[in-house]
Amino acid sequence: MQSQRSAPVAQRGVAATEFALAAPLIIVLLFGMLEFGLAIYTKGLIANASREGARFGVIYSSPRKTQGEIQAVVQDYLERAGFTDPADINITGAQGSTGSPLSVDVNYPYNLQVLPNFVAEITGPINLKANSTMLME
Repeated sequence: MQSQRSAPVAQRGVAATEFALAAPLIIVLLFGMLEFGLAIYTKGLIANASREGARFGVIYSSPRKTQGEIQAVVQDYLERAGFTDPADINITGAQGSTGSPLSVDVNYPYNLQVLPNFVAEITGPINLKANSTMLME
């Protein structure tokens, strides 16, 4: 029969120490990936809101849609998507003639969800932007 050797006294607790050093880094990376995914999802929703507003504004109607009506469509889309902070919505070319461009810009202040205090001190405020330009019908 072979006897099992125990680890040398100097090696005991090394795994726990290594885990204590590596765990915070792994946790920050994990939550960072989650935060990045949420930010990309939010950016997609803002782009869709901009596109919806532009599409609403370029559809032929008499009279043409006003800047206020287009802003209301974009804001409504964002509210239905769950955005509580007001977005900065800029529209250029509203009520233009057929073939002229209509541009809808949406700037939204993104609030970090997973790592709010840790990352906000490093990066400062994060603004997500989207632009949609379409030709009037």
